[in-house]
Amino acid sequence: MFDLGASELLLIVVVAIVVIGPKDLPIAMRTAGRWIGRIRKVSSHFRAGIDAMVREAELQEMEEKWRKQNAAIMQAHPEPQDAAPQPPSAAAEAPVLLPEVADPLAAHLPETADLPARERQAEPQLPLPPP
Repeated sequence: MFDLGASELLLIVVVAIVVIGPKDLPIAMRTAGRWIGRIRKVSSHFRAGIDAMVREAELQEMEEKWRKQNAAIMQAHPEPQDAAPQPPSAAAEAPVLLPEVADPLAAHLPETADLPARERQAEPQLPLPPP
């Protein structure tokens, strides 16, 4: 933003020492730093607000574009009016699995054949005998 070289900065420091004085220069620098920090906070807050407004405007433009494209697609491919959506049949809702494919343990454990595999408890394992 500001194009200051080393010679310009040296000139500013010399003028500040002459005008303000070496005794009051640290206080002046601290005050200037606070003001610069406040200005940066305000400018970053302002920039964030502008960026949010730009994003919202872009989002509205894209939504309008999508709405227009959707309307064009719907006009190009209208749905037949006499064809009502058919409810799915019971066979399509739940596929029938063979017992040996669905659960291989069900044939060997008839009392647990109606339980899902995750609800069955594993057989307790006996501890190994001491050597």
